[in-house]
Amino acid sequence: MLPLRSLFFSLIVLFVYSGYVQASTFESSTDQVKAQLIASVDAVHPGEEILVGVQERIIPHWHTYWINPGDSGLPTTIDYVLPTGSTVGGIQWPTPSRIILGPVTNYGYENEVILLSKLKVPDDIQTGSAFPIQAKVKWLVCDEICIPQKVDLALTLPVVLPSIASGNGSPLIKTAQTTLPTTSPWPYSIVKSENTLAIKVTDTQFKNSNIKNVWFYPEKWGKIVHNAEQPWKISGDTLELHLKSGDEPLATDENLSGILTLTIDGPNGSVTQGYQLAAPAIAIPTIGEIDTKAPDLVLSSALLLALLGGIVLNLMPCVFPVLSIKAIALIKHANHDPLENKLHGLAYTLGILVSFALLGTILIILKAGGAQIGWGFQFQSPLFVLGVAYLMFTVGLSLSGVFSIGVSVMGIGSSLANRSGYSGSFFTGVLATVVATPCTAPFMGAALGFALTQPPAILLAVFLSLGFGLALPYLTLSQWPSLQRRLPKPGVWMDRLKQGLAFPMYAAAVWLVWVLAQQAGINAVAIALGGMVVIAFSAWLYESTKTGIKSIQRSGAGVAGISLWLALIGSYLGIDTSPAAPISNVETSNTFEAYSPARLNELRAEGKPVFLNLTAAWCISCLVNEKVALSQESVIQAFNQADVTYLKGDWTNRDDEITQLLAEFGRSGVPLYVYYPGKNSALKSPIVLPQVLTPDLVIRTIKPSLMREKEV
Repeated sequence: MLPLRSLFFSLIVLFVYSGYVQASTFESSTDQVKAQLIASVDAVHPGEEILVGVQERIIPHWHTYWINPGDSGLPTTIDYVLPTGSTVGGIQWPTPSRIILGPVTNYGYENEVILLSKLKVPDDIQTGSAFPIQAKVKWLVCDEICIPQKVDLALTLPVVLPSIASGNGSPLIKTAQTTLPTTSPWPYSIVKSENTLAIKVTDTQFKNSNIKNVWFYPEKWGKIVHNAEQPWKISGDTLELHLKSGDEPLATDENLSGILTLTIDGPNGSVTQGYQLAAPAIAIPTIGEIDTKAPDLVLSSALLLALLGGIVLNLMPCVFPVLSIKAIALIKHANHDPLENKLHGLAYTLGILVSFALLGTILIILKAGGAQIGWGFQFQSPLFVLGVAYLMFTVGLSLSGVFSIGVSVMGIGSSLANRSGYSGSFFTGVLATVVATPCTAPFMGAALGFALTQPPAILLAVFLSLGFGLALPYLTLSQWPSLQRRLPKPGVWMDRLKQGLAFPMYAAAVWLVWVLAQQAGINAVAIALGGMVVIAFSAWLYESTKTGIKSIQRSGAGVAGISLWLALIGSYLGIDTSPAAPISNVETSNTFEAYSPARLNELRAEGKPVFLNLTAAWCISCLVNEKVALSQESVIQAFNQADVTYLKGDWTNRDDEITQLLAEFGRSGVPLYVYYPGKNSALKSPIVLPQVLTPDLVIRTIKPSLMREKEV
């Protein structure tokens, strides 16, 4: 398995310790390496913790090795001999460099390296005595040949009273500390596929950084192919590095640990800094039989799933009233020219398709600019949420009969649907698209996740298929007179139903104001409600004066228009668009914790089962699932019995870490439900649950035995 290692071990035997040197001083040399023993102090105190180390100065063209030497070689070892009661830690390895010899890639050090360790002085050592430190150091130094070498180093430090300064020790200690890798300051994840590992690191600085090179050094041999290329790229705020799995790939739940190095161009030249990483690799999810699996989608499958998802969107709480408005209009005009009904259906469909095309184009532009976005991204803007809340409220007023406008653009909703022209049907299609975007219906997730990874033409094709699915029920009714004859007969009930449909619109407006509070704080609620009062006043004033004489009509319309304009301007200026902390802090919940990459990695490293819920306040599907499934007592008890940690990630405001995690599972929006089995489970890969949950489905996923007990 290791022919290169075998070759080098054979070479080692040939030299039979020819390079060994014995020494009993703090400094010793071979022909290739000069070594010295150093300490961070000149004297020690009882119970003190100090740093000791070995400096190796290596002649040109030769090198020694890191903890993982790569394709060949041996790491340096240091055996300390200390007084009784002393303890010493392992070697703190500086960031290595690559040493390439033909097809062989090694990890090590050239010119100089200092290997530090923490040393604890015994508490009971007597002041006035001596504290001897001995170090038996072995290394393999190589150029075209390799030579094993050994030196014995010794250093004696006086033991002084705590009141006496211990001195600054060797200045080389501080030099050595600057070469050590630091803990990663950024969230990161490691994704494992069949033959590759992908390290993904997220930070806003990457977008405009001057990164020249990226490389990862694994601490254990065989986890990656050392001489393989490590391609990397920066997409928006995410740095992604790809590694080729080695001869001993990561086992299930095994951490990939090592040093990620970034070389950055600065004013004084390139600087390389190492960052310590250690996390279990997340396998690309495999979905069990309870899943809505969508593996390796092709365009035809994505188009079909998008079409089905669009059809299901018609049943969502905000969309269904809009569809009902069109159905009422169709019943009212059932005896009219069939061609007119067909054209209304086509106009409605065109409004939806144009809206979806526009939404897809915006996504393409944002992605080209490096933004990490997904389905429903526009609802992460407080101003957009407020605008849609005003729109829902206005449609509700129109349905309630507070006002009606014949030819104005404000005729969106029922007034537009009742117009003799086709612009009403077109703008109702636009309205249906707007109110559909907070929802993710079954079948949609996989299709949208596929679309956002594809070229612009394919993305638009999937979005148009989704829009066509949304338009299909009404389009079918409008194109088939035989289906229209099965609809109820026109009557007074139609006006009552239309008025009743105003209340879902009001409810939607209330819900959006609640979402706004999560995003922009409680003051935004007062601004939104005040704006609605002005909108209602403007609508009432316009309607009550439009039948008067010309001067009254103009005055009423003018005052209403000015009031409406001031309300919109005031709302725009008054809303704080910076993210606000949620009104209820999820970290204080007794049933779940707030999601973070670090917390998820910590739980997975401990081998604990985790249920992850990625949600948003503006996602209706998410809120319904939490109410009917995840907040049920039976599910909470199942989590407790199975020792499952429930993590909730809030995507109400923009969160690049959540966007990245969604992309790892092939999703472009919420909801996403993932169950990570524990180390004792027969399941080893994460399970992605469907986008419509039931309590039994969740329980059966996390604890199949509980369901069997229930059935018995």
